[in-house]
Amino acid sequence: MDKVKVGIIGLGRLGRRYAENLQFKVQHAELVAACSLNSDELDYAKNVLQVPHVYASHEDMLSRTDLDAVYIISSTDKHAEHFIAALDAGVHVFCEKPLALNVEACERVEAHSMQRPDQFAVVGFVRRFDPSYAHAKKKVDEGAIGTPFFVKSQTVDMDEQAPFQLDFVKSSGGMFHDFNVHDIDLVRWFTGSNIETVYSIGGAYRHKAFAELNDADNVLTTCALENGGMASIHASRTAFHGHDTFTEVVGTEGSLRIGRPAALNRVEISDQYGVRQECVRTFYERFEEGFLLQTQDFVDCIVEGRKPELTLRDATEATRTATAMTRSFREKNTVMCR
Repeated sequence: MDKVKVGIIGLGRLGRRYAENLQFKVQHAELVAACSLNSDELDYAKNVLQVPHVYASHEDMLSRTDLDAVYIISSTDKHAEHFIAALDAGVHVFCEKPLALNVEACERVEAHSMQRPDQFAVVGFVRRFDPSYAHAKKKVDEGAIGTPFFVKSQTVDMDEQAPFQLDFVKSSGGMFHDFNVHDIDLVRWFTGSNIETVYSIGGAYRHKAFAELNDADNVLTTCALENGGMASIHASRTAFHGHDTFTEVVGTEGSLRIGRPAALNRVEISDQYGVRQECVRTFYERFEEGFLLQTQDFVDCIVEGRKPELTLRDATEATRTATAMTRSFREKNTVMCR
């Protein structure tokens, strides 16, 4: 296959980034169709990205017979619906995380995908493709820190993003699904174990409006793993220094840290404020290279006929744990994940 003809569903803040990568940076990809409910986003796709065919309906876009793959970057509450529709259209499917807001919907997508073994179907966990995280995983697999038994991981956004995030709580599933699903996947990836029980605490300490939505602006979860290991997972919407994604993996013979400090670059500034480094401000700024590598990898899998490393089971397990964490936070007790 010389070119993979791609359609995209969703052209919002992140969808636009995917579309730009597919159109201008990803080798062997040709973005031939785009779908959005927003007319301004369709104008952007047609006039700026030069996408030849734009649609206000995903059903209309999926009726095309020339598509090889579809990228789903729509709102989280629509992921499973769009995923199944794309599978039914006979194309390969990439979906932004999380797959769905409940385990039942994830398992429906899994079952649907199993009936179509020739179609690749994955959910994106971009941190696996970030070069620093990928290098850390290689070192762990090589035994550099012995057997991992504790993972500490966090996802922390700048406070200036919090009002913007209020609009997305109902469709995103809240902090555990929107933020910590990445950290959950990293715990499973580094330890090779599912999470067995969770205990989550937190609150709307700075932005009280999140409490009105049964959500929070800061949360912390203690996890017990099925293999006897441990994890501590944190999320915050209220950092003032920038986007701060950080993971530490502790093993029987050492430890490693990824993303600390959350530096914009390797420049150290000495001035009247002291000695400091500037910080990345957004998640996309931190993981821009990972997003491109992740998008390229899925296209390469299609071209090469290579099975993707990520599976829908990874996505289901992440949603299973995020759901348990949400329940624990609301019920204020320890919850079994299965």
